[in-house]
Amino acid sequence: MNRNHHNSISEQTVIGVTMGDAAGIGPEVVVKALTDPVIRRAAKFIVFGMNEQLCYAADRAEIEPFWGRHQHEKISREYPYKVVVADYDEYSVPPWLREPSRIAGEASIKFCSDAIAAAKAGVVDAIVTAPISKESWKMAGATWPGHTEMFAQKCKAPRKAMMFVAGPLKVALATIHLGLFDVRNKFTIGCVFEPIDLLNDALKEYFGLDNPRIGVAALNPHAGENGQFGDEEQRIIAPALLLAQEQGINCMGPIPADTLFLRAVRGEFDAVVAMYHDQGMIPVKLLAFEHAVNITIGVPLIRTSPAHGTAFDIAGRNLANPSSMKSAIQMAIQMAKLRRAGRFAPVTPNGRAVNGVLNEPAGDFEPQD
Repeated sequence: MNRNHHNSISEQTVIGVTMGDAAGIGPEVVVKALTDPVIRRAAKFIVFGMNEQLCYAADRAEIEPFWGRHQHEKISREYPYKVVVADYDEYSVPPWLREPSRIAGEASIKFCSDAIAAAKAGVVDAIVTAPISKESWKMAGATWPGHTEMFAQKCKAPRKAMMFVAGPLKVALATIHLGLFDVRNKFTIGCVFEPIDLLNDALKEYFGLDNPRIGVAALNPHAGENGQFGDEEQRIIAPALLLAQEQGINCMGPIPADTLFLRAVRGEFDAVVAMYHDQGMIPVKLLAFEHAVNITIGVPLIRTSPAHGTAFDIAGRNLANPSSMKSAIQMAIQMAKLRRAGRFAPVTPNGRAVNGVLNEPAGDFEPQD
C-alpha cells in the first residue's frame, strides 16, 4: 500500500470514546454512531468500555461487531484497527440493570480517568464521553458531580465552562451543577466573567470568529427591572460585563433571557452566556435535541459529548437515537484536526467527513447550514 507520512497509522487522528454508564444508552449510541462508515473513515477510535456491553448493544441493533478488542492496561495509538475496544472485563454489570448503581459508576469513572490520562500522554487527540449517571458516580464515591468538574480537576485547570452547540445557537453556562436555590449563594462576578472570557476564546479558536458577539443573559425576570425583582444584574452581571469589555470582548447585557435566545438564533449574537443550567439547556434541547453537542472549554484537552443523559427508561430496547453522539464525534474530530494542524476554521457539529480512509489524506468536515 502506498502510504505517505500523513497517512500512516500513527499520524491519523485518534479519538477516545468513553462508553458511559453501562446500564444506560451509552453502549448503544456508541455502537450505532461508530457503525457509520463516514465517521469511521475520518479517524481511528479507541473505545474505553466493556466489550460485553457493546456486544449486547450491537446484537439488539442487529449490528455485526466491527471492532477489535484489547486489554485496557495496554492502550496504544498504534492499534491496527479503525475501532478498538479497550476492554475493562474486570467489571461486570448485569445486562438487565437499568438504574444507577455503584458498579456502573466505578466503571464509568475508570473509563473517563483512563481516557484523560491517554489524552495527556498523546495516545488520543480528543475525548468524546457517552452519558454517565451522576447518581452512579456518587454511589461510587466520586468527588465530582459530572464530567466537566472531573476534567478540570484532573487537568489542573483553574477555569472551566460548559459550552453547547445546537444548530445556530451556541451557549455557555455561568453556573453548572447547582440546585436552583443554591445559585444565589455562589453567584459572583467571577463566575459570570469566566464563561464570557472562555467562550470568546473558543469562538475564535474553533469557530473562526475574529470578534464574536456575545449576549449575556439576565438572572431575574425582565433583567430585574432596575432592582425590583432582584439586584444581581446590577451587583454582579453588569460588573462582569464591564470587566470583559475592558479586555476587548464584544459582549452585551444583561438581557432578559426570554428574548435573548431568539435574538441569538436570528443572528444578532454569535453566542449566549446563560446564568444557570436550565436557562441555557431548555433552548438548546428545544432547538436541536438530537444534534446538540456539549464542549468543555477552559481545559487543555478536547472533550465533547452528546447533550443528553443516560435515558435508563429506554436503555436496552434499541430505541436510542445516536444523532447527538455522531455530532459530538464529528465535532471532536474537527477540533482535533484543527489543533494538530495548527490552524482554525469554522466548525459545525453536523459537518461531513471526507477522505478519512487509511490510504488517503484525512479530510476535514465540510460545514453545513
